[in-house]
Amino acid sequence: MSGIYNDPIGHWVVVVVAIAILLFVVLTATAYTVWFERVALGHIQRRPGPNRVGPWGLMQLAADGVKLAFKESFVPAKTERTLFVVAPCIAVAAAFLAWAVIPIGLWYNVQYWIADINVGVLLVFALSSLNVYAIVIGGWASNNKYSLLGGLRSAAQLISYEMALGLALVPTFMIVGSLRLRDIVEYTVTWGPYHGPIPLILLTPIGFVIYLIAAVAETNRAPFDLPEAEQELIGGFLTEYSGLKFVMYYLAEYVNMITVSALAALLFFGGWYLWFVPPVLAFLLKIVLFLFLYIWLRGTFPRLRYDMLMRLGWKVLLPLAIVNVIVTGTILVASQG
Repeated sequence: MSGIYNDPIGHWVVVVVAIAILLFVVLTATAYTVWFERVALGHIQRRPGPNRVGPWGLMQLAADGVKLAFKESFVPAKTERTLFVVAPCIAVAAAFLAWAVIPIGLWYNVQYWIADINVGVLLVFALSSLNVYAIVIGGWASNNKYSLLGGLRSAAQLISYEMALGLALVPTFMIVGSLRLRDIVEYTVTWGPYHGPIPLILLTPIGFVIYLIAAVAETNRAPFDLPEAEQELIGGFLTEYSGLKFVMYYLAEYVNMITVSALAALLFFGGWYLWFVPPVLAFLLKIVLFLFLYIWLRGTFPRLRYDMLMRLGWKVLLPLAIVNVIVTGTILVASQG
């Protein structure tokens, strides 16, 4: 491997191939996440999910993709056409770029990630914040009052929950002493005869609960899907979108779901460590577990009223996250003393 890294051309060939593989894997995983959600919701609601096109309905994804690809991509009159097209592109680009710094596993000295930087978590948060720009720009450019209201709701929701989301992870960073995702996964403790990595949910359970709630709100998923809210806003910021532009927003939402699930596995559940399970498989199983939790929430809880959404973010999660940081800092200082 050292010869490859000493050769600039060989290095970039490896990087480009790794990026192409990662894009293919994430794109495929997103498609099957949609299938998994439809099947799981079918079982939750005691009805058959997709089960006609292909075995177990697996080809339903291809059928829907072909339908949407050939569907007319209608652009309403009096829209800001450039921004109307650019907005979904921003959403997709930001969603995929976050995976550049997410480590997938370390197996037989082979590193399954693109970049290992010392502020990986901050980069993921910065890229995830771009999603609100895509929604607000798309809502405003649509020249539709329902789309604009959906975009404004998304902006307010992001502001309300992003602070709680960030503060929920501060105790983890304080304990580990690093923002590098690999360092967080490989954080080790010595408890009696045991010496090795541990799931950090054991040390920061309150932070995990806050992260889970805020992350679901950040990705605009039920019961926090107020920016779309079909009963109130028709489709919110998506009202005027169709064809491939609609698919891009749809794709970005599910990629963000997978990203949030991957971060939960890395930050709180030991990443790719799971007894004798191969690292990449262990990481995948943990992501699937969190994706099922997303689906379970959608099939179980009704959508919150908007005032309840704001109250939960500002009056419950944010103060609880601040108290959690203070308590964790106090315990760390006391234990060091």
